[in-house]
Amino acid sequence: MAAKKKTWREKLADDKNLPKVGPIEGKMTTRWGTGTMVIPRPRDVDAAMKKVPKGKTITINEIRDKLAKDHGANVCCPMTTGIFACIAAHAAEEAAAEGAKRVTPWWRTLKTGNELNPKYPGGIRRQSELLKAEGHRIVRRGKRYFVEQAA
Repeated sequence: MAAKKKTWREKLADDKNLPKVGPIEGKMTTRWGTGTMVIPRPRDVDAAMKKVPKGKTITINEIRDKLAKDHGANVCCPMTTGIFACIAAHAAEEAAAEGAKRVTPWWRTLKTGNELNPKYPGGIRRQSELLKAEGHRIVRRGKRYFVEQAA
């Protein structure tokens, strides 16, 4: 019999022996230089996403900068941070579907350059609806969508 698939909230709660801070080595030094990199816990990413107030946004790189600083590292792993942001978003939608009123405002977390994330629940359309409801203006550039930032 196949193992039961984990819920998004179970994935969010699984720390996987993280966080881990280690030296930047090998091929990684080409991009990140020297120093240390933190691999955060899924809940660390979720906690940073929860702090973004209504009407504001944050980019995944701003979250990475905060987590690196919090853990005394030079950089935060971009791959796991992005994956954990998606897990947090899906866990929030899972909780909302079960009646939770206060969930992580995942739609306020954007990709680099204030781009909407098609991997979030409901894709671009859902994220765009939620951002517009908070007063943000969404612009399309080619096939991609962005929050237009006030000057």
